[in-house]
Amino acid sequence: MQSGRGGDAAEVLHATLRISDPRQRWVLSRRPAINPAFAIAEAFWILGGRDDAQFVNFWNPALPRYAGGGASYHGAYGKRLRDGFGFDQIERAIDALSGTPTSRQVVLQIWDPRIDAPRIDGSPATPDIPCNICSILKIRNNRLEWLQVMRSNDIFRGTPYNIIQFTIIQEYIAGCVGVELGDFILMSDSLHAYEADLDRFSIEPSAPMRSDCTIALDRARAAEALRECGAALDALTEPKLKLPELQKIVLADGIPRGHADLLRIAAADSARRRGWASAAFEAAAACTDALLRKAWTQWAADRANAQATRSADLSQTPVPLLTRNVG
Repeated sequence: MQSGRGGDAAEVLHATLRISDPRQRWVLSRRPAINPAFAIAEAFWILGGRDDAQFVNFWNPALPRYAGGGASYHGAYGKRLRDGFGFDQIERAIDALSGTPTSRQVVLQIWDPRIDAPRIDGSPATPDIPCNICSILKIRNNRLEWLQVMRSNDIFRGTPYNIIQFTIIQEYIAGCVGVELGDFILMSDSLHAYEADLDRFSIEPSAPMRSDCTIALDRARAAEALRECGAALDALTEPKLKLPELQKIVLADGIPRGHADLLRIAAADSARRRGWASAAFEAAAACTDALLRKAWTQWAADRANAQATRSADLSQTPVPLLTRNVG
């Protein structure tokens, strides 16, 4: 056991995971289920080079408890990748791999020791220190191979989302370069599970399913689709969003199928959070990717069960005498 900010944790050092088809990124085996809409929104937040907290907090209101309550997130991967070191690393990687496909020098750097290294006493510099250190990209046999290096990885809370985030970025870059998807390797220097989480989370077998959607596009169309999806996701977080606006996003007119399916699941969760049950069902039903749709169904069922449990608990709580209506 090792101790951390979440308490004692069981740990495996230098753990490696390989995914031979990164499009099969939607983890169905975790209980409670993952939130695919949050994973989608965070992936586009990263690709958009953003660090604003309000956007991702909409999709995961618990996030400030772990990453701090400021207006921006110190360790935001997208900000680091797009301009944190004075240039756009993603665009440079696309240029470099297009120009020299045999290159062994393409590394996307996230960790910045100037601001991420612990203080002299070993305490963290901020609550939001990047867990992902870097990505190492290579093209072999016309396939983009990806090694994701992590200093620390919570197998229940983090691993499923890290897989989704970085395989989406992998597929985005592969499409821009014009190559196929290779393996995705996740190497965690500390793969762990907190003792307090062992009664809350589990991994259960799931029926085999496959995704047949792709978000790989040529460079110009990929950039355009990224802008379109970013604008749609921003709209889905707006407090004053109207139902017809959400329904227009679900139609996804002119948006490539793979991107449209991601937006539909995000729209389903936006509708769910607003209490629009029918709209949430219709948005999810419009998703053509069966694997992604299943991930959403599991998440929505978990949320409904949790809400029912809370309601039952409240109904059984005695009302204090002084707050009763004694007429």
